[in-house]
Amino acid sequence: MTQTYEDFTKYGKEFADTGLKSFASLTKGAQAIATEAGEYTKKSFEAGSAAVEKLFAAKSVEKAIEIQTDYAKQSYESFVAEASKIGNLYAELAKEAYKPFESVVAKAK
Repeated sequence: MTQTYEDFTKYGKEFADTGLKSFASLTKGAQAIATEAGEYTKKSFEAGSAAVEKLFAAKSVEKAIEIQTDYAKQSYESFVAEASKIGNLYAELAKEAYKPFESVVAKAK
């Protein structure tokens, strides 16, 4: 009976330690995602401000349309690249958060 209790205590402690490691990975990953999103927001705002300045300086309607078209294209490409980058960060976050549980799952099999 005491052996069962000791085993239960050991596995409980191991699971708690694993949970803490996983939580640390989640925290680190969430911080990386937040940093990346903040940097993208800053770059996007700066690009938008630059485009507005160019629009105000445009001498013709054709030039304004060209500036707006270039800005839209650049913004779309930047968004797609950033979405891909953040998607990869989320995938890496999931892998890192699960990694501590791999040994526990392997023992359970």
